[in-house]
Amino acid sequence: MPPQPPSLPRFSIGVGDRFAHEAEAQLAAFERLAECGVVAAPVWNKSHREHSFVGSRPGDVLAAAKAAVQKRGWEHPWFVDADHIRLDTVDGYLASADFFTIDVAEQIGSPADDAGRGELDDFLERHPELTGPVAVEGIARPLPLSADEARRIAGHYLAACREAGAIYRHIAAGRTTGFVTEVSMDETQQPQTPPELLVILAMLADEGVPLQTIAPKFSGRFNKGVDYVGDTARFAREFADDIAVLAHAVAAYGLPESLKLSVHSGSDKFSLYPLIREATARSGAGFHLKTAGTTWLEELIGLAEAGGDGLDLAREIYAEAVAGIDELTGPYASVIDIDRSQLPSAVELAGWSGPRLAAAIRHVPHNPEFNPSIRQLLHVAFKLAANRGSRYTDLLEANREIVARQVTDNLFQRHMRPLLLGEDTNAGGPA
Repeated sequence: MPPQPPSLPRFSIGVGDRFAHEAEAQLAAFERLAECGVVAAPVWNKSHREHSFVGSRPGDVLAAAKAAVQKRGWEHPWFVDADHIRLDTVDGYLASADFFTIDVAEQIGSPADDAGRGELDDFLERHPELTGPVAVEGIARPLPLSADEARRIAGHYLAACREAGAIYRHIAAGRTTGFVTEVSMDETQQPQTPPELLVILAMLADEGVPLQTIAPKFSGRFNKGVDYVGDTARFAREFADDIAVLAHAVAAYGLPESLKLSVHSGSDKFSLYPLIREATARSGAGFHLKTAGTTWLEELIGLAEAGGDGLDLAREIYAEAVAGIDELTGPYASVIDIDRSQLPSAVELAGWSGPRLAAAIRHVPHNPEFNPSIRQLLHVAFKLAANRGSRYTDLLEANREIVARQVTDNLFQRHMRPLLLGEDTNAGGPA
């Protein structure tokens, strides 16, 4: 019998801390939010790729989070996420994580083998309710399903759902305490429609996966560290319809009542925050938002504003990033849009003051000095800081106050307030 999973609160926010120095500053933002009457669970996350770049270990994330929680006396739930794990990488996280983001995007679209075709027949026999239009409370028209369409969808996602089940069972077998399960399908080309999402949830329920969050692919572009690019009205419809589908699946298939949508690369999606807030307030649903890598940018902003050696290092990292832009951006091509004509030369940027460089990186959209291309380039350049080892982390310690202020203010002012308090803090000038 798998261990009983902990219940994920209605609101949770994934926070990255690539150099394990900002857990306290991040937690301070959650404290501010709690003082305003809203409790959200911090979920510290770090992917296998990030660990490999930085040279850290999974247990380091738990140690940093636990130290911050104990020092600040945080009394509410918190979690450590093994982010985007697969069967070949999960074992190293079994002892330190209690939230597992199971990434099955690679298996989406894999053709069913002979055994798989038999599984599709069995699936349709088990779920005759999916072989015709499905009425879902909260969606005006029935979902346009049929036997052929349900078979097509199930065939497209069969391998991915199989893999999610296999990874979940592997985790459960390796642990004595419960954990939160998330299934991630966002890193793929095509968004999942509400009918597809319903079939996927039925398949995951059949696999015995007690998922509490699912990260679908939404329409539009969720580029790293900058605002959403796409049709916001379409996103609002998708998000609201997906919430309704999740509620339907909980009732129909016995999935956990805490099941909610997860928005990956959710940091800085300022144009979407009011829509997410409205949809969840209207429905009573929750959400999980993953912010991840923007903490490293706030560190860089703090070093730039501190001047001296901190500013020198920020300039140096930018110069190296510009010189090695092809190598740095290659793995992230699908989630960044950099206009190289908007990147100043290293020589030009070397003449900028600390406040000017900070303003170029800091995501305040209506500040004329903000430069989204610089921000995206530096977002994927964190391994250049990692290559500097203690030189970088020593500067974080030497400039602790100013760096921590950037981290806390960014998370609370630009993310939590519009998402959870209904306050627009991103429309004006510098904050």
